[in-house]
Amino acid sequence: MFNYFKESYNELVHKVTWPTFSQLQSSTIVVMVASLLFAIIVLVMDLSFENIMAAIYKTLANLGR
Repeated sequence: MFNYFKESYNELVHKVTWPTFSQLQSSTIVVMVASLLFAIIVLVMDLSFENIMAAIYKTLANLGR
């Protein structure tokens, strides 16, 4: 178990390349834009589905009269 932690620490310190601050900022912006686009797409799908279902229910209600 001790050897595992020792090797993990060694790998983190000597073998992992960490991003620079500017790379981190640009990656963060990409994630934020992608999240916003995904949220907008889900909103449009939700509103469309809501309107489609309202039209279906209205049509079915008119058929029952």
